[in-house]
Amino acid sequence: MLNIRSITVDCTDPYRQALFWSEVTGWQEDPDDPNHPDDPEGRIVSGHGISLLFIPVPEGKMVKNRVHLDLMPTQRSRDAEVTRLLAIGATLVADHREPDGMGWVVLSDPEGNEFCVERSSAEREAG
Repeated sequence: MLNIRSITVDCTDPYRQALFWSEVTGWQEDPDDPNHPDDPEGRIVSGHGISLLFIPVPEGKMVKNRVHLDLMPTQRSRDAEVTRLLAIGATLVADHREPDGMGWVVLSDPEGNEFCVERSSAEREAG
């Protein structure tokens, strides 16, 4: 058995990605290893020991992600969370929301990496 230590994201600007994803997730930089604009990588950590690690690569994103994050809001509805994320720099890729409240929204981060926003637990329990 293995534990996930980091989810690594290729990017061109690790610092900017770390700032964006910190706002998305609420995860923080490591106080013993804070992020700086000229660092060779960026990293934010969860309260559960998993980190998002941003590594610079010379090429830009070329095709759809083979792996992406499915995110579930903890403090807002799906729709309120989508509105918040668009306001901080996410881009709408595809809207799969259904009239009955089901579905999800595909967004991308500032460098084009896709992620999905699903309904919150409260929305799921409500039906």
